Amino acid sequence: NNTIQYKYIHIIRMSTATATPQQLLEGLQRQVSSDDAALDVDYSQILKQILLSNSDTKITTAALECCVLIAVKQGDLEAFQRHVSLVKATYENVESDKRAWILGLNLMYLLLMDNPSEFHSELELLQEELQSSYIQFPVLLEQRLMLGSYNDVAALQSQLPDPSYGLFMESLLVTVRDRIADCLEGAYRTLSLEAARKMLGFATIQELEEYRADDWIIENGELCFQPPTVGRKATDVPSMKLIAQTLSYATELERIV
Repeated sequence: NNTIQYKYIHIIRMSTATATPQQLLEGLQRQVSSDDAALDVDYSQILKQILLSNSDTKITTAALECCVLIAVKQGDLEAFQRHVSLVKATYENVESDKRAWILGLNLMYLLLMDNPSEFHSELELLQEELQSSYIQFPVLLEQRLMLGSYNDVAALQSQLPDPSYGLFMESLLVTVRDRIADCLEGAYRTLSLEAARKMLGFATIQELEEYRADDWIIENGELCFQPPTVGRKATDVPSMKLIAQTLSYATELERIV
């Protein structure tokens, strides 16, 4: 409804002298629920107004949660991290029904940043939230990531606890695909296009061919990788086992460090 949207934009542009913190918060909440992620509104300025004019910690927490979710909608990971850090500090004194949701998104962010040590540190701080689907999803996702199977990770796309998790999921799928591709290069001299397509989760051979067109050679229906300069032949290595182990060992090493 255009009338409601114009009224919303008008309210959140009002100065703190005429708009109450509650009104400003309602404006942020409307932006979170709006399908238009690019409304002509500077939500960071609205948050600043709320922080300067408000002493109610519940409103502050709710406003910060809105900013986290808006940052996700806009794909702004820097703003996401900044607002998550702020809202986590308020959770020490305020209960919120969005707490598990926000903390779950933070776990997704840590997976995307390839920071397993902080991921598990954050997980250890959670108690009642552990049973929430918002938390269980990134935990399951981390387990799938350690297995190094693109298809196993991709299968979780249909189980997102909320569409806001999609931003992180899409980026993680790209990361997993790149890691598997790197392992393929070290584990094989040649590999059939169909086998590579399945391992990397492409829908068509054409997508596979376009993926690393400048790096991979295609001959007679096979991908040809550069042969290793030293060590055993690629054919002597149990390749699929190597790929899974390599990704698993790397994850475990990062966690220990």
